Amino acid sequence: MSKQTESRMRAGIAGVVGAVVAFGISELVHGLYSSVPSILVSIAQRIVELTPGGLVTAGIELLGKADIPTLIVTVLIGTVAITFFLGNLAVRHPSLALAGVAVLAAIALAAALADPFVAPAPTVITIALALLAGAVVTELLLRAAGLRAAVVPTEGPPLTGEPGSAASPVMRSREAGSDSRVAVGRGGFLLLGGGAALAGLAAAGVGRLLGGGTSESAARPKKLNLPDKKQPAGKSKGKAVTHETLPQPPADASIDVPGMPKLITPASTFYLIDTALSSPRIDVNDWTLSVKGAVDNPVEFSYRDLLGMSTREADITLSCVSNTVGGGLVSNGRWTGVLLSDVLAEAGMSRDKITTASRQLVGRSVDGFTTGFKTDIALDGRNALVAFGLNGSELPIKHGYPVRLVIPGLYGYVSATKWLTEIELTNWNFDAYWIQRTWSKEGPVKTQSRIDTINAGDNLSSGKNPIGGIAWAPHRGIQKVEVSTDGGETWNTARLAKQLAEDTWRQYVYDWEAQPGDYTIQVRATDGTGETQTASKAPPHPSGATGYHTIDVTVG
Repeated sequence: MSKQTESRMRAGIAGVVGAVVAFGISELVHGLYSSVPSILVSIAQRIVELTPGGLVTAGIELLGKADIPTLIVTVLIGTVAITFFLGNLAVRHPSLALAGVAVLAAIALAAALADPFVAPAPTVITIALALLAGAVVTELLLRAAGLRAAVVPTEGPPLTGEPGSAASPVMRSREAGSDSRVAVGRGGFLLLGGGAALAGLAAAGVGRLLGGGTSESAARPKKLNLPDKKQPAGKSKGKAVTHETLPQPPADASIDVPGMPKLITPASTFYLIDTALSSPRIDVNDWTLSVKGAVDNPVEFSYRDLLGMSTREADITLSCVSNTVGGGLVSNGRWTGVLLSDVLAEAGMSRDKITTASRQLVGRSVDGFTTGFKTDIALDGRNALVAFGLNGSELPIKHGYPVRLVIPGLYGYVSATKWLTEIELTNWNFDAYWIQRTWSKEGPVKTQSRIDTINAGDNLSSGKNPIGGIAWAPHRGIQKVEVSTDGGETWNTARLAKQLAEDTWRQYVYDWEAQPGDYTIQVRATDGTGETQTASKAPPHPSGATGYHTIDVTVG
């Protein structure tokens, strides 16, 4: 490696190490005080919001669940490249390098201050101090590398050459006769830079650990306690209040077969798909839900108002439109909340009052995310909920605390607004978040089924092998499930568990007497209206995947 190349590498490393230190400080503060956002996550979030819809959808189709990790890694690589360049720029043009740091500060501030519930002053102070610390570390490393040495005055034409060489105007301090700044060798530089980088990474690790502790406790939220229905308060004062709860699921609603999913999905394993890279932390005492738009009586609810209304517990399966055939982006929960129709009634809206101006119900999150579906769906008698409980506890933060929408029969991208703060009745012309990104305007859940008890590529023993799993068609129910072991040539009716509710998945099993050989196994379901899911294969975009879940196995 030439001296010039080595000098550039040292300068670049100095810049990167400074960035690591700045990152570590900001992450540590975020872990200690969640109202100061993670700068890295904030920048990635703004990139998601500013990326054209077509590119977002293409990224999801190409990368699937790896889209967000890929974005984070890309941001990290970009940061390393920029700070490597700034480290080199600082050697020859310190003022330009400082201007570059100022630009990074402006980007970080703009990204962070756009987060909901951000604490502005602490965030500004954190970013300023973090970048200052990073710049100081970079400067110290540049001095240690001898790249900030004094310039030797010379007579005649300027000298040229490598820093530290006899013909270079940029010389090591000791060579220039100065004992105030002594350059270190390669090993010493790597030791100093590595130590600073480790300190930054350690700070970031502690910050993530502290933040993770908050997330972990949020996955085990407090038990949901509703006010005494004999003493209604808030908007229910003077009205009859009921709290409808469900009994424990009957034993025959589950099939005890190894590999079968639980009938009710625990909150800790409930699937998660979000546009928000980090969950907003909401003070429930300051939170409100407003109902506005084309309604007779715009109204606002506090959390206490909602808990004081008549509530309902309902078993509802939710699934993501981006779920592939046989995929895991589907879960079944026991939700508690207020009927959306009751909330709309407080605003003077009923089914007979729906007009062109109020045809669409738009849910808006505290972070600006929107969903939209036909208002009629909220008023057709289904258990459409403004939910604040999951499986007997408060909503976990990642699942929308304090309040979210749960609409049986619709994919989440058009209905499941988390961290709900606003409901607006408007016309059908408004396009919500994912509609702007080329997904279908309406999102009815398609009838689907999945094989869970055996996996593709399994080597099975001859004899009895239970083929089982789940089928779902929320708000229509499941009438029949069939299993084929010969690639669809013939079909066998599976045994069904009792339907817990028409809005939930239903377990099935087919006891297969297997003989040695290679087999292609498929499953299909028929919903409560008598319609069998289609065999036609389609990808998730733009309106949900279709086709039979198919796996190949060998019986020995």
